[in-house]
Amino acid sequence: MNEKSAPHSHARTQRSTEGWAFLVESIRNHRTVGSIAPSSKSLADLLAAPLREQAPRISEVLEVGAGTGSVTRVLLPRMSRGSRLDIVEANAHFAAHLRRLVRGYPHLQEKQEQVRVHNVCVEQLTTDRRYDVIVSGLPFSNFSPRQVDEIMHHYFHLLRPGGTLTYFSYRGSRFVRTFLTSRPEARRQRDVKDLLNRYHHRYATGCWTVWGNLPPAQVWQLRRPLEAVETAGVLTTAQPGIVR
Repeated sequence: MNEKSAPHSHARTQRSTEGWAFLVESIRNHRTVGSIAPSSKSLADLLAAPLREQAPRISEVLEVGAGTGSVTRVLLPRMSRGSRLDIVEANAHFAAHLRRLVRGYPHLQEKQEQVRVHNVCVEQLTTDRRYDVIVSGLPFSNFSPRQVDEIMHHYFHLLRPGGTLTYFSYRGSRFVRTFLTSRPEARRQRDVKDLLNRYHHRYATGCWTVWGNLPPAQVWQLRRPLEAVETAGVLTTAQPGIVR
C-alpha cells in the first residue's frame, strides 16, 4: 500500500467500524437512534449547508443527535475562527465516540475550546447561548407528539432571530409503519407529522430529498422570524403545536 492510499484505506476502515457501532446502538436503542446506518455524505452536506451561508462570520452552531459524527465531520471544517460548535448526544456510547472524534480531528488543536460535546437530551441543555444554526438528527418519528413539540419549541427558543434549523426525516417510513404497526401507533405517527407540518407552514424556507441516503431522506430548513419576540420564555410566533 502506497502512502497516498493509506489515508483513504484508514477512512474506509473507520467508516466501516462506525457503521457497525451505529447498527449495534440502533438495535439496542432503536427508538432514540431511529436508523440502521449513519447519514450519508450527501445528507450531511445538505444539513450543514446553512453554515456555509454564515461564512466567514463568527457563528454559534448546535448539532443535536450527532450519532457517530457523519454531520459533525462536515461541520468542523466549516467553522470559522472564533465560531462555536455545541454537540448534544444523549447516547453515552456515541457521546464518547464524538469526544474522541473532536480530540483527534486534524488542525483542530487551536479550536478545541470552540467545540463541546454534551451527553444530555436536548431538552436538558441549559445555556445562555443563542445559535445561528441548529442541525438536528433526532428521529422525530419515534417520539410522542408532545416530545416533538417540546423539542421544536426549545429549538426556536435557542435560535437567534433569523437563525436556521435543519432536520431530516426518512421518506416512506410513515406509510410502511402504518401497515405494520397498531392503530394507536399509526395515530401517533399521523399526529407527529401534522405537528411538524404546522411548523413547516409557518417557518419552512426549503425542502429537499436525498435519494442516495439509506433510506432516502427529506431535509427541511426552517428559520426563526427576525421579528420574533420572546416574553417570559415564550416565543409568540412559534406556538403552532400543542396548546400549553
